[in-house]
Amino acid sequence: MLFGLPSTEAADEDCFQCNVWVPYGEPPANGWPVLIFIHGGFLQFGTPNSFSAAALLGETDFNAIIVMPAYRLNVIGFLYSSELEQDAASVGETVGNHGFWDQRMALEWIKENIGLFGGNGSQITLAGYSAGAYSVCYQLTYDLTLPETESIIKRACIWSNSFTVQPKNPALAQSQFNQLLSALNIPISLPASEKLSRLRSTPSSTLISAAASIDLHEFRPTTDNAFIPNNLFHSLDNGTFARTLVTRNIHIITGECRDEHFLYGTYRRPEKNTLGSLRARLLADYPRPIVDALMKVYYPNGKLPAGCTDWTSDAFGRIYADMQIHHMQRGFIYALTNPITNDTSLGAKVSKLIHRYRMEYRLKCADVSAPPEWGVTHATDQYIWFWGNGQVVLPEEKEIIKDAVIGPFIRFVHGEQELGWGTNEHREMRTLRPDGRVEIWWDGLWDEAVRTWRALREIAEFGEGNGGARL
Repeated sequence: MLFGLPSTEAADEDCFQCNVWVPYGEPPANGWPVLIFIHGGFLQFGTPNSFSAAALLGETDFNAIIVMPAYRLNVIGFLYSSELEQDAASVGETVGNHGFWDQRMALEWIKENIGLFGGNGSQITLAGYSAGAYSVCYQLTYDLTLPETESIIKRACIWSNSFTVQPKNPALAQSQFNQLLSALNIPISLPASEKLSRLRSTPSSTLISAAASIDLHEFRPTTDNAFIPNNLFHSLDNGTFARTLVTRNIHIITGECRDEHFLYGTYRRPEKNTLGSLRARLLADYPRPIVDALMKVYYPNGKLPAGCTDWTSDAFGRIYADMQIHHMQRGFIYALTNPITNDTSLGAKVSKLIHRYRMEYRLKCADVSAPPEWGVTHATDQYIWFWGNGQVVLPEEKEIIKDAVIGPFIRFVHGEQELGWGTNEHREMRTLRPDGRVEIWWDGLWDEAVRTWRALREIAEFGEGNGGARL
């Protein structure tokens, strides 16, 4: 599978659905536990219809309901501007993070109605892969701000993604909106009502094509102070996030694939094999001060790092994978376990809630979407978590992943306290080695990742006209 531009086929704002997979047989007295899975795709593309839970439910003791919701993506799901904000405010609504609100609506619907399917709405695990895991981060953040009686998430799986940087501020979102208008030949000088009228009369396929043509082509969340607070990363620093996790006893499974960068290096590559082109590509995702800081950390002499073959796929794939997963995931855990607080025991308490993994094992069926030479790259472990995800898992492979991954995963979803994970603290990772053995690995990438995280944390505060640069 190579990442390309988001498809304009069947692009429709009326995308709401939930695929509900129910175990065979009578539910237990309290109902089946529930796993909600949010699909990935950079928040630009993807569908829950590409995932199958049939084998996981039919061939293992998973015994939980699995729900996969759809949500709005790309420009349809994450467009923001002052014109849209004023229009939404006139009817008491927010704007800018529609895709996240869609997910939230699905969570609320599931909690209220899953009992009709034999499920237990008070035992919900929220999981997501890639951009779905990124979504889990923000859904969990929102959930933690609510009174515990209104919260939904009891456990979370953050697979191959993490918090990265504070989402763009309204000023940068406005620049993206203006670029979109220009691409659609809608004059920026028009009254706000006329701009919105023309946008709403534009076919969604045309909107998506135009969005792909502009410099700021990645439509992602905006810090709106409704769903995403502008002090989000301060809550990580000062222990607020960690303290609530501990109080509510919310456990997290989070981790990575060994070779994430190969698949990442195929997604909207830099146009030219130059450092400048790589920098321009990163600006589509991250605020300028963040990108400038990354250039100093990764390429202090302006040259390709040792071992990198080119700027367009290799160097880009590696820095993108670090920012999406390897470095930022470790930075997130570092922040949770090293909060600036007088409670010196808080870090140790939250450390016990975090269960980290590293995938170095690949199923044969992953060949249908990623060349074998890419190794254990991004998304290849979805065939492990979903027991083949509709593909055939070989008998010898089943024996390996049943004990190494699926067993602890089942116990996690069922709310058991003893997972048999094998780690004792947050620097350790349960690692499925290439030969199928499970080893507990002392994280050798930790120090480098924390240096990157801390370097980005030194950038100016959010809201100082820098496009939301503060992490």
